[in-house]
Amino acid sequence: MSIPSDKYEAVIGLEVHAQLATKSKLFCGDSVAFGAEPNTHVSPITLGHPGTLPKTNKKAVEYAIKMGLACNCEIERYNYFARKNYFYPDLPKGYQVSQHTTPICKGGYVMIKTEHGQRNVQLNRIHMEEDAGKSIHDMDEDYTCVDFNRAGTPLIEIVTEPDLHNAEEAYQYVTEVRRLVRWINICDGNMEEGSLRCDANVSIRLKGETKLGTKVEVKNLNSIRNVKRAIEIEVERMIEVVEAGGSITQQTRSFDANNDTTFAIRDKEEANDYRYFAEPDLAPFLLEESFIKSIRDSLPALPHALMEKYKGLGLSEYDAAQLCHDKENADYFDAVIEHTANYKAVANWMNGPVRHYLNESKLTIAEFALQPVQLSELIKLVEDGKVGFSAASTKLLHALIKDQHKSAFELATELNLLQVSDSNELETWVNTAIERMPDKVKEYKKGKKGLIGLFVGEVKKMSKGKADPKKVTELLEEKLK
Repeated sequence: MSIPSDKYEAVIGLEVHAQLATKSKLFCGDSVAFGAEPNTHVSPITLGHPGTLPKTNKKAVEYAIKMGLACNCEIERYNYFARKNYFYPDLPKGYQVSQHTTPICKGGYVMIKTEHGQRNVQLNRIHMEEDAGKSIHDMDEDYTCVDFNRAGTPLIEIVTEPDLHNAEEAYQYVTEVRRLVRWINICDGNMEEGSLRCDANVSIRLKGETKLGTKVEVKNLNSIRNVKRAIEIEVERMIEVVEAGGSITQQTRSFDANNDTTFAIRDKEEANDYRYFAEPDLAPFLLEESFIKSIRDSLPALPHALMEKYKGLGLSEYDAAQLCHDKENADYFDAVIEHTANYKAVANWMNGPVRHYLNESKLTIAEFALQPVQLSELIKLVEDGKVGFSAASTKLLHALIKDQHKSAFELATELNLLQVSDSNELETWVNTAIERMPDKVKEYKKGKKGLIGLFVGEVKKMSKGKADPKKVTELLEEKLK
């Protein structure tokens, strides 16, 4: 079906669930470690046995506030939990403890970069809740199995306003949220393990219309790529329904990544279907200003602020963005520039040879063997003209990683990589190169100055890469006048 691209507008709101990186669950001391045998991280509180009393995890509250501050939210001082009642096999208590009327963080925004520039995606709230367990459908031919290890795990749900208008914006938003939760160290952001999950509320309307259309929720998208693809598919489906004369049904759908389709799970519930009421077994809690201030003071410099700082050091926007891809990378850069003021050279090395090595070795910067001071020494050898960049990046870097007890200079000497800067030896090579190419000498003198590279390359071959190219160029320019 051919639909004019400017006829409809998508309106999208996202709900991102982030599992907080605490050691224990939201309301009891059960472990939240991933990968344990089924139903081994459970207790009477997790299983909702009568007479058990939950207790709020203070670290989880701290992490929720941390994310709120990172997202420019207003922090709610007076908080309480509510029961969200619904039946599902992996919900052992028959209700979920969540926040309803008092989300711990209100408003705020997350900055994303789009093809039209940077813009803020407005948030509605961030609230805390406990996770459900996990239903396993492929372990037994006749039965669904339930693992309650995950039940009670602390989550924050980051809810946007209906402020996104295409799948690419949604992709950028989830990418930025994932970077933020990892940057402030409250969630590992691992979507494959379910640490970060996304639900998308999607509707369409005619361009220029202000009233929101009927929304459909696409649940449990477990990769950033799937978020983008599911929204694209769902928007296409909705347009086709409307163009064929049908109407959109408010429902919950799921995304099948194997065949790029969404399918209905159930008609969508309204909030009053959950019969919210204040959780009677948990006392409300009041956040003191000093507690919030201590969390604010502990926040690291956030990615966009750090990018501006790096651009102020003379780096390009591209270099700054690459360095701020994750916090470990930025931390390593900051550590290297404590030993050198050549910020551009450090950025070039980290975004070039170092990243190439890490990608090939399937390592992260946190696992990189070289200490920042060692990388700064290697960079200095190149900047001082003692070792060529090519030899340093392809040979010396790897040698230094393998043998960290020796300095970069010692290894360069052992590997015979030190550049020759002796004028007599350089002059001999330069004279030989000129003698070998008399025709090119004539062309150079007639104005083809680009041929200087040909002469430099010839000297490089004769010297087996040891001639200092800067000094060789200077000598050649002098002799070819």
